[in-house]
Amino acid sequence: MRLLDYEGLKAKGFRYSRAHLWRLIKAGRFPRPVKLGPGSRNAWVEQEIDAFIKSKVAERDASARGC
Repeated sequence: MRLLDYEGLKAKGFRYSRAHLWRLIKAGRFPRPVKLGPGSRNAWVEQEIDAFIKSKVAERDASARGC
């Protein structure tokens, strides 16, 4: 299992500000991070981020077929 930090998310193409990212997480529209220890360090499970991206591609493709 690989974990991604904020920079890792950016490398995957997410250019959201940290504040916007937390708004999406709070709204249930982005995968929740894993808390690493008692500090404020967070990381995202890469497989969950990849699944999120695949779901967005599938949504796009489904809406393109519906045109």
